[in-house]
Amino acid sequence: MFAQAEAHQSNRMAKEPHIGQLIKTELRNQGRSITWLANKLNFSRQNVYKILNRPWIYTDLLLKISYLLDYDFFKFYSDYIQEHKSH
Repeated sequence: MFAQAEAHQSNRMAKEPHIGQLIKTELRNQGRSITWLANKLNFSRQNVYKILNRPWIYTDLLLKISYLLDYDFFKFYSDYIQEHKSH
């Protein structure tokens, strides 16, 4: 039973938005660099690269990045929930 639930969770997560990739795309669309974001967050560039390579992010950090880029990244999760509600 546990293995079945774990497989379902893994399969479900594979379909969820990769938030790091979404942020990278928006940075590129705005012509902003990793260095710019690192400076705004007061993080090292290496830490920002680690964040952007992950498919998950802490909500407080996502909120800061959303403000900095003036972009609602939470909408991707809301849309995902709406699309998969009936499944």
